[in-house]
This record gives sequence, C-alpha cells and structure tokens, in this order.
Amino acid sequence: MTSRERILAAWTGKPADHVPLTTWSFGLTAPDSLRWEIDGVPRNFWYSGRLEHLHTLPQPWTVEDDFRRVLAWRKLGVDDIIDVSVPWGRDPDVTWKDTLVGVGKMDSQYPVMIRDYQTPSGSVRHAVRKTGEDPGTGWVIQPDCVPLIEDYNIPRAVRHIVTGAADLGPLKHLYRKPDAAGIAAFQTRMQTVHSFAEKEGVPVQAWAGFGMDAVVWFCGTEGAVLLAMDDPVAFGGLIDLITECDLARVELAATTPGVDLVCERGWYSSTDFWSPALFDQFLFPHIQALAHAAHRHGKLFGYVMTTGVETLGPRLADAGVDVLYFVDPIQDRIPLERARDLLGSRMTLVGGTNALSVQTCNADRIRREVQSAVKILGTTNRFILHPIDALFPDTPWAGIEMLIEAWKTCR
Repeated sequence: MTSRERILAAWTGKPADHVPLTTWSFGLTAPDSLRWEIDGVPRNFWYSGRLEHLHTLPQPWTVEDDFRRVLAWRKLGVDDIIDVSVPWGRDPDVTWKDTLVGVGKMDSQYPVMIRDYQTPSGSVRHAVRKTGEDPGTGWVIQPDCVPLIEDYNIPRAVRHIVTGAADLGPLKHLYRKPDAAGIAAFQTRMQTVHSFAEKEGVPVQAWAGFGMDAVVWFCGTEGAVLLAMDDPVAFGGLIDLITECDLARVELAATTPGVDLVCERGWYSSTDFWSPALFDQFLFPHIQALAHAAHRHGKLFGYVMTTGVETLGPRLADAGVDVLYFVDPIQDRIPLERARDLLGSRMTLVGGTNALSVQTCNADRIRREVQSAVKILGTTNRFILHPIDALFPDTPWAGIEMLIEAWKTCR
C-alpha cells in the first residue's frame, strides 16, 4: 500500500497492511545523511506547512522542502502527510503603524513592540514585550513585530488585541474570510501539492480551523477564560466571528482538489482551559459546523486535543470529528484500553506514545509503549502510531531510530 492508501484506510476504519507510523516535524534536527540544500541554503532542521502563518522559522521552508521531507521519511519506511495551511483575509481598508518603546515606558524589563490598527470600525492596539531570548538552534523565534497570530504573543502581551466587547468591531476587519489573493495563492499551491501527492501516493491535510486557539491568541489565556465567565455575550460574539472566518477557510480547503482531510487546531480547547459546560456552550457548535462543512464536500475532519480526551473526546465524536490528534497515555494519562473502548469505534485515534519517551533514548521504554499501543489500539483499524505531538530540535535521532525499530517489530 502507498502511504496515502494506508493512512486513508486508518482514517476510515478499513484494514491496512500494517499500522501506520507518522510524525510531525517542528524543527527536528536531521542527520547529515538526510539533509539537503535549496539555493545554497542548508536545511538542517525539518518543519511543515502546518506552521505557515503561525511562526517565524529560523531558516527557509518551502513546499519543495515538504516534498523532500516526505521522501526522506519514506527512505526509513515511515509514512508522512503533506500539511497545507489555509490563509485568512484582512479588510483592505485596514492600516497599521508599528512602534517600539523602550524599557521602563510600558514594562520595567523589556522593550515593547506595538501595532496600532486603524479599521473601518475604529482603532485597536496590540502590544507585546520583546524579550529577545535565544530559544536555541532550530526553534521558532520571536518576530520583530506583532503579528495578529503568534504563540509568542500569548505570555508576553502587554495588551492583547481583544480585551472586551469594544474590540470585536475592529477585529472583524483583521480576521475574516480569505480574500481573492489568498484564495488564488492557496489554489496555486495546492496544484503543486496535489501533483506531487498523486505521483508519490501521499495524503494531504489542510489546516483550516483555529477555533478556541484563536480565542487565546486574541485574548490571552486568562483574558479568554475571564471574558467567557464575565461577559458571555461578548465571548459568544467572538466565537461567532471566528467561526465565520473558519467556515470560509474550511469551505476553501474542502472544495480544492487534492485535500483529503481538513483539520482544526485545538491545543487551547481542552479541560486545561475550559470546563465541559463552557466547551459545550461555546465550542461544540463551532466544531460541529466546521465538521459538517467538510463532510458536505466529501472530506474527513480532524481535530487536535492533547489533554482532556477522556472527558471531551466523546463530544468531539458527537460533533463529527473523524480523526483525533491525539491520544496521549503519558501527559494526558488516559489508559489506552479506556481510549479504545470509549472512542475506538467512533473516530481514528492518533498517538499512543510521546516525544518525551523518544527523547529518553530508553529502548525498553520506547518498545513497551509502542507494543502496547499497537496491541491495544491497532485492532480497531482506526489507529495511527505517532509520538505526541511533534519532534523538536532537541529530539535525539537515536531515539527516533529506536521508535522506528520498535514499530517495525510489531506493526
């Protein structure tokens, strides 16, 4: 079977020749034998199109790099998936000004980067500390400005883009459905991706939903939770604004040839942040709408949730999620037997082991986890082995080799 045939079988609960093994590269340090150069620039670290629009990388990463990463994993017998990110739009009448204020003016320790937006619905400010630390080689870096969406913003913000109901008017001009240029760029990229994927037998998943992750990007963690509790009307308006944009992005992904699965981020949607009651009130209808849109066009729908799966996993299945990233027995502490009995017949489960285990380079531990995951979850025909959630610059290659060897002995 090709990688696409094998993974599609797992995504739909059909028998395959063996349990697939996939990984996500988030700055993975590649061994010398699997590195390459493009235009004279070495690619010492592996990334993915999943990170586009969200992070500032320390090296270039192109569609061609995605293709070379797929072929490099194939040499090792590992299946891979091509990730594409769906853009959002911005009102062309929006303008902004970037400024940098020195230490002591807005923060006692760091200079503060400010982006002041002018929109047809008024002005709004986004201000973030420029901390300037070196994260280490291969890790994503803090940009020299304040993009609307960026994980670095969340803990460093002096002022988040949304602090209350008054900010929703300007925000609707900053995060909205893709414009003509964005649609054209996505479709052009997908022509290239589709051609490669068909030739090489590789599945493609499009990242088109931000949901509660967008809420936290816009409000910050504490600000999001407090807004939901203190002003549920405004919070509901924020969710509606995000849903409108995300639905348009899902529609674009699901109607573009070559996309197999449409995926939504949900790292900030788990019980670490939200009670089941708030999840049901605000997020369940959002996920259900996105899943329905993907299904209406014959596409599968995936969702990311790394913790709280035992509590919220059944609700994700109720909402129409076909593929769940992730089932983590290490950080989430969910017994795999419990995950199988609760969810194994309702959706495809991805995970079963953790990148932290790979990092230990403990061959016995890695082998035990892999064997247990394949034995318990593999019988459902809806399981993909995956070290949760990604392989990072500090993930040792020796541990990856142990993972692959353990998988090959029991797949």
